[in-house]
Amino acid sequence: MTAFALDEPFERGSGLPRPGNVLRAAADSIPPSSLVLLGILSVQIGAGFAKELFAVLPPSAVVFLRIAAGALIMGTFVRPRLKGLAWRDWAVGLGFGATLALMNLTFYEALARLPMGIAVAIEFLGPLGVAVAASRRRIDLLWVTLAGAGVVLLAPWGESASVSWLGIGFAMVAGACWAGYILLSAAAGRRFPGTSGLAFAMVVSAVLVAPVGVTTGGAGLLQPHLLLIGLGVGLLSSVIPYSLELQALRRMPPRVFGILMSLEPAVAALVGVLLLGEVLHAQQWAAVVCVVAASLGSTRRVKK
Repeated sequence: MTAFALDEPFERGSGLPRPGNVLRAAADSIPPSSLVLLGILSVQIGAGFAKELFAVLPPSAVVFLRIAAGALIMGTFVRPRLKGLAWRDWAVGLGFGATLALMNLTFYEALARLPMGIAVAIEFLGPLGVAVAASRRRIDLLWVTLAGAGVVLLAPWGESASVSWLGIGFAMVAGACWAGYILLSAAAGRRFPGTSGLAFAMVVSAVLVAPVGVTTGGAGLLQPHLLLIGLGVGLLSSVIPYSLELQALRRMPPRVFGILMSLEPAVAALVGVLLLGEVLHAQQWAAVVCVVAASLGSTRRVKK
């Protein structure tokens, strides 16, 4: 993940520190593990607030609010430098933005049909797959099997099942997009200076989502209180966690970062219970634990 990258410590002509650097200094006083956990909590609380909006706006309109708010805030602090880019750089940036747009659209469609903990657990198979594919060890078969067992436990078997197959499908597509996001994020980091690649991708994703978001949201998108909530969702789901994760990665090994990130499905389930009243039954909690354990196992043994 990534965050704001500001080149100068002070605002020109003001003698005052730049806001981004003030936030960075504050973040430096917090242990990196706490930054990661705060970032995870921010993402899931943002998702909870977004889900609350589904009562008045369709998921695609909420996605537009989130991405547009994130792009606006990121663009204010990080302006993409597009001069001198080769066509391959443009291809990576556009692909990164398209993947980001599809990942958010499919995840929010899953969120509209599934409890948060289940949606995030299934989506988490994407980064788990990237970790396993990168290591290629025999023991990874155990983590794949464990994750697969979690999906089987979550699947809506029987006529009385309360979980949507369509929701599971959307979550799986979101997970595949998350895997692509990880790979394209690394590629963008090599081709774009600083965090301008992410800022560019967020602008692209906002443009791509705008037609469907505006069409489905209609006049509801013009209500001030909904716009304010959408801004909050963009902050909680994008800007704040990206910033915290970048600061954490500068001060901790990637392996430790990955282990902490493995807790995300469990945090999502807890936020779902506390914020939305989405109480999971024992089998669903077991499935979440399987996915978390698989992610922890695959990440813990990765060499630095």
